Amino acid sequence: MKRLGLWLILLALSACQKQEENYHPTFSKHATDERKEYVVGIHPLHNPTQLFDIYEPVVNYIEARIPGTHFKLEASRNYAEFDKKLDNGHFDFAMPNPYQTVRSLKHGYHVFGKMGDDSDFRGIILVRKDSGIHKVSDLRGEKVAYPAPTALAATMMPQYFLQTHGLDVSRDIENIYVGSQESSITNVLRGHVAAGATWPIPWKTFIRDHPEQAQLLEVKWQTQMLPNNGWVARNDMSPVLEAKFAKLLFGMNASIEGKAMLAKLPISKFEPANDATYQVVREYLKTFSATVRPVEY
Repeated sequence: MKRLGLWLILLALSACQKQEENYHPTFSKHATDERKEYVVGIHPLHNPTQLFDIYEPVVNYIEARIPGTHFKLEASRNYAEFDKKLDNGHFDFAMPNPYQTVRSLKHGYHVFGKMGDDSDFRGIILVRKDSGIHKVSDLRGEKVAYPAPTALAATMMPQYFLQTHGLDVSRDIENIYVGSQESSITNVLRGHVAAGATWPIPWKTFIRDHPEQAQLLEVKWQTQMLPNNGWVARNDMSPVLEAKFAKLLFGMNASIEGKAMLAKLPISKFEPANDATYQVVREYLKTFSATVRPVEY
């Protein structure tokens, strides 16, 4: 019996030794310095290269001031791609145009902020100075360029303006959707279209970057204004993180570094907003749908 007992003890010790030899410690990823990644989407108000040049410093500015996070700026090739991502809840934070902002509320987002300078959120219609176009009726039978059907300031608002100033937009002109704000401007410059629609921010950027070419163009008409581009967060976002993100965004105009980045956009500030801020946009879209062409809102 003593020998049997001793044998059992030795067998148990051998099993424990084997377990220790095969044991490899595991660590919860929460115990590492791995950072949570959040995707930030900006609607295609510029081409992807230019958008990264302008907005990546803003995203990096925020990331540097919220420890333990990583904010990934994501550009979209066109409006349709951005719309699809927004509808599918792909972005954690996003800056859609006001039309997309209204639509995002049905796809799991809420408004927490917006661009300032609402006076800049309006459509403008450009022509060449040597075009001979002086009144809206001169566009009858001509081509007019726009970035995309879902661009509010640069497409819908100019189309509404033309529709309410004597043209049947669906019949009297040929509407050409060229993919970006810059393309709309350059199509006018090259004479591919009689007029091109955009909004003040891309036009200001074009004037700054291409002053000699800009001299060949003029803003022939401009539309009324609406609330500027919104900032939205997905509804499952941490309220604490959202508050930190918003505070940094709204406080950029209080520092020299922040002001320099805002000047490159170019705007003076970001500011608080909520879903109700965009009710006037919803009403505008209702009128546009009844007057020009149906849109989802």
